[in-house]
Amino acid sequence: MIRSAFFVLGAGLLATPAAAQDLYRGGNWSAMAADRRASSVGDSITVVVQQAAEASNTTQNATRKSTDLGGSVNGGSLNERGQLSLGGGYTGRGEMRRSERLVAQLSVTITEVLSNGDYRIVGEQRMHVNGEKTLIAVRGRIRPEDIRSDNSVLSGRIAEAEINYDGKGFVSRSARPGLLNRLFSLLGLG
Repeated sequence: MIRSAFFVLGAGLLATPAAAQDLYRGGNWSAMAADRRASSVGDSITVVVQQAAEASNTTQNATRKSTDLGGSVNGGSLNERGQLSLGGGYTGRGEMRRSERLVAQLSVTITEVLSNGDYRIVGEQRMHVNGEKTLIAVRGRIRPEDIRSDNSVLSGRIAEAEINYDGKGFVSRSARPGLLNRLFSLLGLG
């Protein structure tokens, strides 16, 4: 038996009829053909870091200097002549080449949605492999339209990008110059 809009259930429990607005919550469901992309604070985005840098610097310097000094003394039976020549030269060449390439993927988090709709992102990844500690950190600003369908963004599309890559361990130590080389470099000799 129905009494007004309520049903009487068992031991005095009452239930209200369901309303349409209770069944659907727009924020929780995306369209069937749409991809879920990061759009608010706390959402994650995958950053694909692809950075390559190459630098080359060549310097060449050559100098030559020659100084001649001559003179003679004449007087009576004295007839002396003398000549002095000084010369020197320097030729130097220096060359520096550096090439770096970094490819990595890491997740970052949206920390702020700016007034123009851009997102501030921050994230880091730490790895410990065979005694080598590696840290990759990324921060910057991205546009929503630069986020790809797989919820990733290329590092080249990050404005105000700060990408830090640091490693510590056996490999990093062996790549550093020795103590004597660092001392000579400090003194300007190497």
